[in-house]
Amino acid sequence: TGFDSDNSSGEFSEANHKGPEMLDLEPHQSNRTGKHNGETEIQENGIKRHRTSLPAPMFSRSDFSVWSILKKCIGLELSKITMPIVFNEPLSFLQRITEYMEHIYLINKACSHADPLERMQAVAAFAVSAVASQWERTGKPFNPLLGETYELTREDLGFRFISEQVSHHPPISAFYSEGLNKDFIFHGSIYPKLKFWGKSIEAEPRGTITLELLKHNEAYTWTNPTCCVHNVIIGKLWLEQYGVVEIVNHSTGDKCVLNFKPCGLFGKELHRVEGYIQDKHRKKLCVIYGKWTECLWCTDPTTYETYKKSEKRGGEPKKKSVSEEDIKSENDEADDMPEVQDTVQFIPGSKLLWRINCRPPNSSQMYNFTSFAVSLNELEKGMEAILAPTDCRLRPDIRNMENGNMDVASREKERLEEKQRAARKERAKDEVEWHTRWFHQGTNPYTGTPDWLYSGGYFDRNFSDCPDIY
Repeated sequence: TGFDSDNSSGEFSEANHKGPEMLDLEPHQSNRTGKHNGETEIQENGIKRHRTSLPAPMFSRSDFSVWSILKKCIGLELSKITMPIVFNEPLSFLQRITEYMEHIYLINKACSHADPLERMQAVAAFAVSAVASQWERTGKPFNPLLGETYELTREDLGFRFISEQVSHHPPISAFYSEGLNKDFIFHGSIYPKLKFWGKSIEAEPRGTITLELLKHNEAYTWTNPTCCVHNVIIGKLWLEQYGVVEIVNHSTGDKCVLNFKPCGLFGKELHRVEGYIQDKHRKKLCVIYGKWTECLWCTDPTTYETYKKSEKRGGEPKKKSVSEEDIKSENDEADDMPEVQDTVQFIPGSKLLWRINCRPPNSSQMYNFTSFAVSLNELEKGMEAILAPTDCRLRPDIRNMENGNMDVASREKERLEEKQRAARKERAKDEVEWHTRWFHQGTNPYTGTPDWLYSGGYFDRNFSDCPDIY
């Protein structure tokens, strides 16, 4: 999640559990949308039309050396290492987590399917799409301060989202999202363990992701693949995801196993994802293949095996058809990555599950943000009166970096870190335990593993007891 140093305590007490609250969208009760004193319709977050670019373009990192900082950290866990602001992007890790919701239409698709196999296909596509926004995002999100929060309500997309930094060492971020139509709940906690291996930085995923489809009384759980940033010493940075992701439907016993392949010696497997869906009797129901940077397809196991056997026998390449031309992504592989000659090889009869969104034309000047990411830190007049005082949008270091004021941003980052250290020391002196505000420690009801669960109450907007962290 970041390398910012702080010696905050990792011990927390449990909050009293409250059942997850759901929206009541009755017109006479809702103040989240509708007419207000004769004014035009507004959203809860005060934004009707989201911005399409950042206030200032990205600065150049060419004059800075990661090696000068990391050379003493080989093999170490990096969450306690302070990194200069030049290696950041102007988003908190809590906002980065919110990018899960960029492809929320896949959750909606899963909710609409009557067939459990089609629901699992949509959930698998959602799990892959969640890491797609990281492609070419080599900037480090800001490490959240203890007690920091982020909320996002998108009535146009049909969800609301809340997250909180519940621990600083180890860094743990908890989140909870729900559909405005009461059709799903999406929640989890993320604790990536970061290590530097000389030429690369690896983020090993920790924490469980849970998606509940309320209409179908189904719950799916999984963990993310490992993320690795290469060429941190010399050359242009590039990123890959690898590892096995297992998505379990705890209601039917179906399982989706996705293998995010490492690029290999010659880059042949770069970005590739292959896997299958099986039922509770381990019978393969379909095969899934594609690239997490482009698209995801599925086909029946017999067709897939026949195609692979033909490929091994050196069968003649098939002529391109309209559907095969259509699989080309608008985003070609970057020149600094291992050379790859082809994109996803389309197998006739396959069904498209997901395709990556096109990025804005000026994305390279905006830290390679997607259109969704560009909108996450916008702060319009009147929003401060609605947001919790701990919301990421109010962080002065992120705000100044976004505006291009790098010197001010660096000083503010240092000030916030020192304020956090001083608060920790004061709590230790007075023997006061830190209390999380919106989440509590508990057990995931589906996996039986430790998890951070939403306590409820955030959208009642009683922020009187929020900590002063900025």
